[in-house]
Amino acid sequence: MQQRHTYLSLLVLALLLFAGCGKDWLEESPTTAVSASTATSSTDNLYLVINGIHRLLYERQGSNGEGGYTAMLIQNDALGEDLVMNARANGWWISMASWNDHTNATDGDLRHGWRVMYKVINNANIIIEGAENAEGNQADRDAALGQAYAYRAFAHHFLVQRHAERYAYGGGNSQQGIPLVLTATTEGLSPSSVEEVYAQVNADIDQAISLLEGYNRFNKSHINQAVAQGIKARVALTQGNWAVASEYAQLAREGFDLMDRGTYQSGFNDYGVSEWMWGGHYNEEQGSAFTNFGAWMSRNFESSNIRGNPKSIFSVLYEQIPETDVRSTVFSASGNHEDLPAGYEIGPNHLLFPYTSQKFLSYSSGDSRGDVPYMRASEMYLIEAEAKARLGEDGAEALLPLALARDPSYTLSTNTGEDLIEEILLQRRWELWGEGFRFFDLKRLNMPLDRTSQNGVETNHIPSLLNNVMQVPADDPRWVWLFPQDEVNANPNLSN
Repeated sequence: MQQRHTYLSLLVLALLLFAGCGKDWLEESPTTAVSASTATSSTDNLYLVINGIHRLLYERQGSNGEGGYTAMLIQNDALGEDLVMNARANGWWISMASWNDHTNATDGDLRHGWRVMYKVINNANIIIEGAENAEGNQADRDAALGQAYAYRAFAHHFLVQRHAERYAYGGGNSQQGIPLVLTATTEGLSPSSVEEVYAQVNADIDQAISLLEGYNRFNKSHINQAVAQGIKARVALTQGNWAVASEYAQLAREGFDLMDRGTYQSGFNDYGVSEWMWGGHYNEEQGSAFTNFGAWMSRNFESSNIRGNPKSIFSVLYEQIPETDVRSTVFSASGNHEDLPAGYEIGPNHLLFPYTSQKFLSYSSGDSRGDVPYMRASEMYLIEAEAKARLGEDGAEALLPLALARDPSYTLSTNTGEDLIEEILLQRRWELWGEGFRFFDLKRLNMPLDRTSQNGVETNHIPSLLNNVMQVPADDPRWVWLFPQDEVNANPNLSN
C-alpha cells in the first residue's frame, strides 16, 4: 500500500526560516518546507507556519488553474448558474462548468482542492500539537494556536460541503463524510460521518474564538476573532442552526462598515476596504501572473482567458437588479464597459459579450494581482437576515442596512415568510456574485441547478459550451464530489 497520503505529509508545507528573521514574518515572505520540530520551536516560527497556510490559499500548486483556495472559489461559482462562460478561449473552467471535473475521480482540478485543504489541516495540526512547547510569550502562542484551530475548522468544513451529501436540517446526518485528520499521521483514515465532522468543526471554531480574544492582527490575511466568528456563522447557516448563525454573524460584522457606492465600483482588489473582514493579498514577490484570481476573474488583465472568455453574470439574475442598485453597475449589460473606473482599461483584443462583469479589476492590464475577498461584512448581514427570517423574527430589519447601502431607493421590505427568505437569497446572489458561494448555497438549500431562460428573460448560457448541462435536479448524485482516485488507491478506507 502506498504510505504517503496527500493530507498526511509530515513536512510543514510552504514555510521558510531564514537567518536573522526577527519579526520579518510580518512581511509574509516567500516560503518553503522545514521539519515540524523546527517549525514549532518558537512562537515566531509558529507564525511562519501560519503565513505558510495563508499562502496555500492563493499560491500556484500545479498548473495555471490551481491557485489554492482562490481557484476553488471560481470552481464553486462555475458549477452554478450565476457565473457565465462566454466562450471556450483557452479552455479553462469550461470542463468544471460542464460538471465534468468533480465527477471524474482522476481529474486534477478535483484533486487540487482536496490536497490544498488537507495541507492546510496538516499545517494547522503541527501548530496545535507543538504550540505548547514553543518558546515565546503566551499572547503570541494563543494567536497562532487560535488561527490554527480556525483554519482546521475552515478546511474540514469546506471539504465536507464538497465531498459529502448535504447536511440535513434536523436529521441524523449519519451519511459518509470525510476523514477527520486531527494529528500528523501516516495512517489512512476512514471517513467520519457528516455529523461527526460538523461536531469537530464546531469544537475547533469555538476554541479559535476563545483563543483569539484580544488578538490584534497585522493585516487582513490573518484570522482574528471576528473572522472566526464569521466562520462559525457560516457553519451554523449550513447546519440550519439559525439562532447561532444570527448571533455570530452580528458579532462578526461589528466594526466593519459597509462600502459606499464609489468604493463598491472601484474593482474589488483592496482588502484594506472597511467592509473586508478577511482576504488574500499578493505582494510583489508572490503569486503567479497567470494563476492569480485576477488572471481569471478580472476584466482588464491581458490573459488569453480573459480576452477570449470574460465572465458574465446570468442574464436572468442581472435583470432582477434595480437600476438604482450599485450592484447593477459592476456589470455591463451591453458588454462595452462604458463606465470603467478611472485608471483601468480593456485592450483592443478583448472580446465583448453582454452582461460582462467588471466587479473584479486587476491592478493593471499587465499585473493580474488584486486582493481576493474571503469574507466581507455584507455576507454577515445576509446570514443574519436569512437566519432571522427563518426563525420568524425581523429578517427585513436585519437586511435593511445592507440593501439600503447598495440601493438608496430601497425601502424596508414588507415581505414575510418564504417571500422574505426568497428576497434575502436574491440579495445574496447579487452581493456575493463571483466570490465562490453559489454551489454551496444551492446544495445547502437543496435546490436544483437551472441555467435556462426564466420569467421571460433569455439565458446567456451557451448549452453547447456546457456539455448541455443546463439543469441538475437537487437529488442528483453529482452534487457530491468524488474522492480523488489517487487517495482512494493509497487509502483502503476510502472508496467512491
